[in-house]
Parts: sequence; structure tokens; C-alpha cells
Amino acid sequence: MRHDTKSPAYPFASGGWGSLKAVTRILAKEKVALKDSAILLKQNKPEGFACVSCSWAKPADPHTFEFCESGAKATAWDTTAKRMTPEFFELHTVKQLRNWHDHDLEDAGRLTAPMKYDPVSDKYVETSWQQAFDEIGRELNALDPQSVVFYTSGRASLEASYMYQLFVRMYGCNNLPDSSNMCHESTSVGLKEAIGVGVGTITLDDFEKTDLMFFFGQNVGTNSPRMLHQLQDARRRGVPIITFNPLREPGLVAFVNPQSPVQMLTPAETTISTQYHQLRTGGDTAAILGICKAVIEADDRAKAQGEARIIDVAFIEEHTTGVEEFASFARNAEWSEIERVSGLPRAALQEAAGEYMRANAVIAHYGMGLTQHRLGVQNVRMICNLLLLRGNIGKPGAGPSPIRGHSNVQGQRTVGITEKPELAPLDQLAKQFSFEPPRNKGLNTVEAFEAMVKGDVKAVVNFGGNLVRSVPDRSQTEPAWSRLRLTVSVTIKLNRSHLVHGEVSYILPCLSRIEIDRQASGAQAVSMEDSTGCMHGSRGVAEPASEKARSEPFIVAGIAKATLGERSTVDWDAWRDDYSIVRNEIATTYPDIFHDFNERMWQPGGFHRPLPARERVWKTKSGKAGFLAPESLGEDPDMTEKTPDALRLMTLRSDSQFNTTIYSLDDRFRGVKGNRMVILMNRADIEKRRLREGQKVTLETLADDGVERRLEGLQIKAYDIPEGCIGGYYPECNVLLPLWHHAKESKVPGAKSIPVRIV
Repeated sequence: MRHDTKSPAYPFASGGWGSLKAVTRILAKEKVALKDSAILLKQNKPEGFACVSCSWAKPADPHTFEFCESGAKATAWDTTAKRMTPEFFELHTVKQLRNWHDHDLEDAGRLTAPMKYDPVSDKYVETSWQQAFDEIGRELNALDPQSVVFYTSGRASLEASYMYQLFVRMYGCNNLPDSSNMCHESTSVGLKEAIGVGVGTITLDDFEKTDLMFFFGQNVGTNSPRMLHQLQDARRRGVPIITFNPLREPGLVAFVNPQSPVQMLTPAETTISTQYHQLRTGGDTAAILGICKAVIEADDRAKAQGEARIIDVAFIEEHTTGVEEFASFARNAEWSEIERVSGLPRAALQEAAGEYMRANAVIAHYGMGLTQHRLGVQNVRMICNLLLLRGNIGKPGAGPSPIRGHSNVQGQRTVGITEKPELAPLDQLAKQFSFEPPRNKGLNTVEAFEAMVKGDVKAVVNFGGNLVRSVPDRSQTEPAWSRLRLTVSVTIKLNRSHLVHGEVSYILPCLSRIEIDRQASGAQAVSMEDSTGCMHGSRGVAEPASEKARSEPFIVAGIAKATLGERSTVDWDAWRDDYSIVRNEIATTYPDIFHDFNERMWQPGGFHRPLPARERVWKTKSGKAGFLAPESLGEDPDMTEKTPDALRLMTLRSDSQFNTTIYSLDDRFRGVKGNRMVILMNRADIEKRRLREGQKVTLETLADDGVERRLEGLQIKAYDIPEGCIGGYYPECNVLLPLWHHAKESKVPGAKSIPVRIV
């Protein structure tokens, strides 16, 4: 337990000159002209575009520079001057391109024309948009709709997502997996069970009213750096921030605001975490239970002595169920077991509990460090248990705060991207568009690849993202992908998914959200939902990379029209030409959220979706918020402690990375340069195994399913990480993650706790 020391790998605060240098380097690297770099001044502004990177909230009164290092990198990546033209593909076969590094594929530049795979030459060749739409439509109509998967990454706008889900349901299936399945589906399941809504309940205003913040498994410095502004303001007010994270991350230790001359020109910096607890990977349930146990024990003493209660008795009695079962579990839990599983001493957990008991309004932020586990849903429920004990849901300055990654991953779910028919307004869609939607459950991401491996999935339409690289079990899933009849990818750059292609394969270049989208009715705008449930308009400001690139709604409309023909009651051409028509239809489908959509989308700070739990209205089966007694303290039931050489591998992203997009092979915060084939190990683990730093080793997954999963050529780096735990980069380490190793209720891949050993 350390409160103020920095990591020796990067002994500086996050932000500051390091951030400015990184932004300058990528602007130069992507050949972004000085005049074009001014585009950054319009990022996350009411009159500009929503960042294509993280989904953190956009304030009504933005800073002059309302972008962070990560967002600047994402914008430079999209607005690069580099181009990947049809002439490029004339020079390279697919076989040759498969030997390129993932970074180099995307770094080659923006795609400029629709391309079709030619098996004779093993090359992608240019085609016309209409030819692409017509053949894709013919191929889809020749297949059973249940054998086709329609994946969506989190970059798609609300308009494009709504059009996409409607097309897919008119086509005849609910196979609408998305990137939520890979990360925060545990949140969608856990929060909905506990408080009746599957998203967080806080807004930016709550930062001004909170007394304490927790962070669990979320690295704000690289995943949502703009949030550091709100954290810095809170710290100036004296708000404690307590962090639980296996690795010591600079962004959670200290921050220098690049927009502050005082901090940039002096040694001044803001300490972010007032307590920093490096728990064992997978020890979150145990750590949270320890805090709860300390609170309950303190309350028991107060009750026995006739003193003021510690827990919020009135709130619990009126608004919750299950508290006695949970409290009994906490009382009976042994401190020795909590310490063993969490990797933290009792004193550290009691210190955190002490701060919690002194605070009146508490926010609990968390990320994939909690959700990507076998018991990821339980982790989310434990966050709710902690908050419910003292009435910290449904009051100003308090609540659960899941930090999403993709810029509209939450929003696409709001407008119908889901494989779960009970979460989509099927009756309303049927009435509105005069068709009968399918009512059977569709495939989520893990289920889609399980079916693909079995041969039951025949085609994938991949709406953004790099699905082949992002899913687990690459040695099983890549061969299955290459056996597909049809693969269609809507994208701005080339990636691995396009090279592990189906029999018939198309790459369709789309506009970036940053680019001006000119349609028949004029320049168009789109909209997004941020992590706090606010909707924002977004208008492109840069000239398109190619005159042949098309917008997401244009592409959806083209495929839908070619596939559905007379079966559709939608005027897809009108929707393609004027997105305000789409927004009117969204408002008809979801009037409670999107009434007066076209008028409200430019409201400063966005307009908020209704969140009943914020008003202490619980849309649960019982009509109340629910406590849950955990199933187990151990985060990973597959992790055998009896194997003496077992290690827990957690996959990580670098500071030069957004999901599968790798901007650079460096990770300056962790002292890694020019190499992503690295494993971070505790020095004691290195010495115990008679290894040495810099040595290259092979990792092997500990699993009894008959499948050998190995990754060679990993270089050891000594790092500040708990004993028995190691870190390796995503997506490189996905080959070690079994497809079946997922959260039980949500099927989110268990990427933060993979049982491995060094061989």
C-alpha cells in the first residue's frame, strides 16, 4: 500500500510535456498539415465533431483544447495524409500483406475505393459501389439469415446503428453482436439486475458534488484522459480518490495539465490517488467485500453501543432487498481469506473503508479490469453492494460509473444493437415499419465465433473494428473465419480481418466521423451517446480522404436496399440523403429518450437519457435495488492454485493504442520501446523461476480442453505488479485466451485473468 510514489518505469506525472510531445510526433508521423491540425480545436465542441476515441462526457462549457493525447492520436490517425489506393493492392498479394505487422497495415493510410477479393490473383481489386451492394445482396439472400452475423464496433453513429439493426431484423435475424459483448456486457447485465438500468447513473455535475471517488480496474491516463480534468478539479476541493489496480499506472498517480501554464512551467502537479492499492489480478470481489465487511462491522458496533448508524438504514429499508443475506456473508467471511485472495492487508482495506464511512456522496468508477473475468457480473454487483450500503445511488455526487471505451458503444445499444430480443422494442418496430421482426435470441460475439468454429455461421458483415484480432482463441477462430462464404468489412483502413477473408470478400471504405458528409440534402450531422448517457451532435469538419469513400448510413442503406428489395417498407434512399429523417424515426421508436431529437441534438452538454435509478426508481423484478451475496471470493474458478508454476495473465493496452489500433510500438508509461511482445513480471517471480530480465520465453495456457495455446518470443520485463500476476499486450495475447473462458452471465471474454505458465 503506497500513496504517493511513482512507477520507476515512468517516474513522471501523466499529461504535461510528455503528452504534448506525443501529440506532436503523431501529427508529424501521419503527415497532418499545420492547417489541418487546427481540426483538433473543433474536437468535442458543440460546433464540431465527437472524438472517435473514448466516450467520456463532453461538457457544456468545453475547454479551449477539449481533447486529450489519446483523442489527438485518434484524430491524426483518421486524418492522415497517407492513402492506400487500388494501385497499392495491385502491388501486394493478400499472402504478402499477411506478413505485415498490424501497426503497419493501418499505418499505410486511408482506403480510397471499394475493393473485392480476387482469388485468382490473390489480390483485392477495385469495384463499384453498386456492384458491391448488388453482389452482397445476392449472397445474403442465398443464405439462411440465422447463419449470418452482423457485428458492430462502437464508432458507428446513432443514425447508422439504428438503420443497421432495422435492416438486420428485416433481413430476418437478431445476430447483432457488438463490442459491448467484449467489454461492458457484464455492466449491462449486472447493473440491470441490481438497479434496473444497464448503464451508469452519474453525470458531469456529480463530480462537483462528490466527497469521495473509487477507481477499480480502469486506467484513466490512457483510456479516458479527458476525465483527468474533472479528477484534478475534485482533488483541488480535497476529494479523496482511492484506486484499486494491479499495476501502478501514472495516470492514476499524478497529472500535469497541459493547458495549465503554471503546471507546465513549474514542478507543480496534481496527485490523483490519495490511496493506491495494488491488489492481485482477480482480487476485486475480495477487496470490495473487505471494505463492506469493515463498514458492516463498524455499523454492528455502533448499533450495539446506541450510536449513529454507519449504514443508511432508512434507504436500505425503503429501497433495497437482500441486505441480510449479503451482510451475513460479509460477517462470516474470514479476513485471512479476504487478504489471501485480494492480495491486500486488512489494514489497507480498513483504511479505504474509513474514508468511505466519512464520505456522504461516493462515486465508484470502474473499467474492464472488473468486467473481463469469469465472475465479472459479480464484480459489478459488488460495486452496487458497496454503494447501496450507504445510500450512494440516486443522490447527487454518487453512483456507479462504468467507463466505456468506444465513442458510441453505449449509444448503439440504446437504439437497438443487441442480440437479445427482449431489449429491443420489437412491437414498436413491427408497428412502425409493417414487418414481423424475428423473436428468437441472436448470437453474441462469443456465441458467434463458437458457431463459426462449428461451421454454422456462413457470413459476417463487420461494421467497423478488427474482429479477427479482437476475439479470443485466434488459433481456432482465424481458420474458421477463412472458411466463411462471405465477409464484408466497413472500415477506413486495412486490418487483419480483411486479410483472413471469406470466399467472397469486400472491403468498403467509409468516411470518418471527422470528415464532411455531403449528401443530396446537404452536409449531414450524426449523433453519439457518451458514457454518462448524454446524446451529442457531431459534424465533420475535414475534407474526405477520397471522393469514393461513403458514409456509414449510405453503406447501410445500399446493402439494405439491394438485399431487401420490395420486402422493405423503408425509403432507404431518403434516409441516405437526409439523416434528420432517421432521427425522426428514432424519436418515434424511443419517444422517452429521443423526443424532439433534431432540435435537442445540439444542446450544449448534450441531452440526457432518462435514468430511473438516478431518481431511486428501480426497474427491477422486485421493484427495489438488490444486494447480492457473492458466489465466490476467487475471481476465476478456472484458476487452479494447486499448480505451483501458474501465473495470472491480464491483457493490457498501451498508451499508444486504441482497442486493436496500434499507433506506435512504444508504451512510454511502462518504459517499453519498439516492442509489444513483452510480459511484465514481478522481479520475485523472475528470480523464483531462475529467469532474467530481457530473456525471451513462451507462455502456455493452463487448460484441460485438448487445445494447445502458446505464444512465443515474449521478452521479460521486471515491473511493479503483484507476485503471481503478469501483464501482456492485447490483442497479441488473445491467442492464449480460450473462447470458453468468459463471464458466466454476460459471456464477456475473461481477458484479465488467464491461467498460464512459462515454458
